[in-house]
Amino acid sequence: MTAVFRVGLARLVSRGATATAVAPATQFMQKCNISGKTMRGGPRVPKEPPYPYKTKKYSLINSLFDKTSKRFDENSKVICVEGPIAAGKTKFAQELAAELDMLYYPAVDLDQYYINSYGYDMRKLDPELPPSCRSYDIRDFCKNPGHEHAALFQIRMYMLRYSQYIDALQHILSTGQGVVLERSPYSDFVFMEAMFRQGYISRGARSVYNELRQNTIGELLKPHLVIYLDLPVSVVQRQIKARNVEHEVKSKAFSDDYLRDLDVLYKQQYLKDISSHAELLIYDWSSGGEAEVVVEDIERLDFQQHEADPHNKKMLDWRFTLEDEWCMARIKYCHEKPSLMNFFNVPRFDVPELLRSADDGKAWRDVWFNAPGMKYRAGYNADAGDTGLLTKTRIGINEAN
Repeated sequence: MTAVFRVGLARLVSRGATATAVAPATQFMQKCNISGKTMRGGPRVPKEPPYPYKTKKYSLINSLFDKTSKRFDENSKVICVEGPIAAGKTKFAQELAAELDMLYYPAVDLDQYYINSYGYDMRKLDPELPPSCRSYDIRDFCKNPGHEHAALFQIRMYMLRYSQYIDALQHILSTGQGVVLERSPYSDFVFMEAMFRQGYISRGARSVYNELRQNTIGELLKPHLVIYLDLPVSVVQRQIKARNVEHEVKSKAFSDDYLRDLDVLYKQQYLKDISSHAELLIYDWSSGGEAEVVVEDIERLDFQQHEADPHNKKMLDWRFTLEDEWCMARIKYCHEKPSLMNFFNVPRFDVPELLRSADDGKAWRDVWFNAPGMKYRAGYNADAGDTGLLTKTRIGINEAN
């Protein structure tokens, strides 16, 4: 039977906006140090009102009237918080975002994939679906890490992190407010590689993931700062037991060898690579720590020092010298996100665990797109409670995406 690739989620839309404004832009992104509320003497005061990017498109025409760099200040930066499982990243990242008056983005979860915009959990459909089409999330991975869906699980995690990072870039370029993310698409590969080393996925699936990553990661702007909360494997295991999440405590996946591989991959590959592009702070978090202390260290970082050397790759992604370059980046992440997500739609037909038969694909579509809220675009599903369908004449920006 004909095979159907199961990774792609985005629709193809046209790209092709070009900017015309050429006024020089001041590089607020690098010229000042990040400052906390204590140093500022209060909350951040926006230079300009934020652009309503969630409800109003930002296109070439908009860029002629609404410039981008005018909203930037010293805290208009991207910070990623990294670390092993159960390191305390969530609490720390929330505290850090609050102190720096930045927007916090939580760690992604496959709930974002399986729960639709009406709150219906698509995992309820599993009994009606063939085995190749059933759900597989973190709970399933912990129970059975060697399942044939494990590779697809991690590819979807990368897609969600990639999508969230684009959202973060939308926010910072449209509002000037900095962002704090819990993990990022840049570090996602350590999980795929650890899964491969432990035999959870095949070499072919790893090849597909690396190909997708190579085709997508270069479209993003790297973070300004990465903060790594370090814990030895023995402490990670103790923390997993202490927070007492059932599927983690009983996990067959979170073995000492798997956690050790994550630790090595983070330190020998990810942190080594990202440190050539972003500032890096590493803390021993075995006994926890204080966000205020980290903020003091952040305030001492000089993000301007790298601009003098044109060969220095640090902050290179953010060295736009013309206003039209800032506006084009904003158009790319605000208006052309569907095109960026469409890079995931390039199929590979040589990896069995990433394929489903044509019959299974048809069975999946018949069930999936008859679920509550899935027959039509968001806002047009009477079975999910939408009303006034005859008077609706347009699709909102988020619904179209």
